[in-house]
Amino acid sequence: MSGLETVEIKAFVPARDFALSKQFYQDLGFELAWSSENMAYLHHGNCSFLLQGFYVREHADNFMMHLLVTDVDAWWRHVEAKGIASKYNVAAGPPEDRPWGIRDFTLVDPTGVLWRIGQDISEP
Repeated sequence: MSGLETVEIKAFVPARDFALSKQFYQDLGFELAWSSENMAYLHHGNCSFLLQGFYVREHADNFMMHLLVTDVDAWWRHVEAKGIASKYNVAAGPPEDRPWGIRDFTLVDPTGVLWRIGQDISEP
């Protein structure tokens, strides 16, 4: 369809404590490309999202992000080496092979957003 090309899509991730969440994501490995008082643009490679100083518990507790990577075990080692779960008092679970063809781990951010960070292990 001519003229209907897309460039990208970004989620607006909620943050109860905006400064704390910005630091969490930088420790996780995202680069802070731009920030204002209540909005930040974070990216890692070609993957990005907008962090917003916005919090409604019901929204945050049901918000999930999925990050597909090439080496999930390297990402897990990074999370462990940085002590992210203990530093931010958040839940994290080690990588597991899932029946849907993904090896992933879960990580909850300081606001309650659930991240699934994984790699494709399905057969081509």
